[in-house]
Amino acid sequence: MDLINTPEFQRLRRIKQLGVASYVFQGAEHTRFTHCLGVYEITRQMCDNFEINYPSVKAGDGLWDDNERLVALCAALLHDLGHGPYSHTFEHIFGTDHEAITREIITNPSTNVYRVLAQVDSDFPAKVASVIDHTYPNPQVVQMISSQIDADRMDYLLRDAYNTGTKYGLFDLTRILRVMRPYAGGIAFEANGMHAVEDYIVSRFQMYQQVYFHPVSRGMEVVLTHLLTRAKELYEDNQLLDPYRPELLIPFFEQEFNLQDYLKLDDGVLNTYFLYWQDYPDPLLQDFANRFLNRKPLKSITFMPATRRLLPRMRQLVADAGFDPAYYTAENDSFDLPYDQYDPSSANPKTQIEIMQPDGTLEELSTLSALVAAITGKSTGDTRFYFPKAMLGTPTDDLFAPIYAEFQAHILNGSLIPQNLEELDQ
Repeated sequence: MDLINTPEFQRLRRIKQLGVASYVFQGAEHTRFTHCLGVYEITRQMCDNFEINYPSVKAGDGLWDDNERLVALCAALLHDLGHGPYSHTFEHIFGTDHEAITREIITNPSTNVYRVLAQVDSDFPAKVASVIDHTYPNPQVVQMISSQIDADRMDYLLRDAYNTGTKYGLFDLTRILRVMRPYAGGIAFEANGMHAVEDYIVSRFQMYQQVYFHPVSRGMEVVLTHLLTRAKELYEDNQLLDPYRPELLIPFFEQEFNLQDYLKLDDGVLNTYFLYWQDYPDPLLQDFANRFLNRKPLKSITFMPATRRLLPRMRQLVADAGFDPAYYTAENDSFDLPYDQYDPSSANPKTQIEIMQPDGTLEELSTLSALVAAITGKSTGDTRFYFPKAMLGTPTDDLFAPIYAEFQAHILNGSLIPQNLEELDQ
């Protein structure tokens, strides 16, 4: 409770878990705050299961040492402390790293979180931070919080499915928790629970395709990116003056921010600046502020490597129609690996999911499951070209009619093929 009541943790109430996804899924108003509480609760249930069913008898037996409970629970609760406003979009624009900032919040003596953790022991904040950066010596604790099937992912899949109103992210959490068990190398799953784990993998795959990679959400992210990019340009040209000057964003425009600067930001701060910028005389800043606040995303179409050659011409057509292509067009790709086998030579090796057989031997999940094997190592997603909705309409000025007609021909006549005929209306 002391950690929950710190200003650093309470700030998470003001940051949406799914960023701009609420523009598509109206119920997705849940926050990083509720997600962190959920990850804590799932981790608590893991600890309870391990302590009841797999308590350590002697050092080095690979079973659960309940002295690890406190560090595991604190890491679970605090794992997302470093997220900024609109989460990954903000991170991409300003080059921040939410995991690095999470560790700094935990280990910086100036924060309330640090002072609470240090009451346990002077080195306890560093222990909690080491769980988040995967250097903590007990792999069971690390895998509770970060692995291919961890408390973080299990909570956000179920929570996001519930709040978006979709059914894709549902799986049997109770069953998965029941078949989890510790071993010397981390966490494994009993063979009789393999189908529940398969269901989780498929649910995750579906959520990425249907919710996290939704083309309209990505269109709103493009709008947000271009809005903040334009504000930064105006600031650098000394044109963003009072009352439009975003004092709390200036350290980020100048790339000279500190932890206190970062903790002052949340979704509401950015939205307040956007409200002001709706009245700013610069037409680009004004238009993108209006687009973001009033849900006017750019439209999009998928394209393939073979049709990328058409994009320069399409950008030129957008420019000919009176739109600045640097702002009113964009390429956006979203890809995910539903499941990946452990590869120690990769830049970011994944912890594979181990199935424990009745004789105690371990088998990697995809070697036992034909379903998981079919999607293992296969990146899924698409690459999209974003453009103004007006390019799909009928121009009132005959001067633009040939431009619009050529642009639409590239889309509808087979050059850039939509996945279905409704895609252009999304």
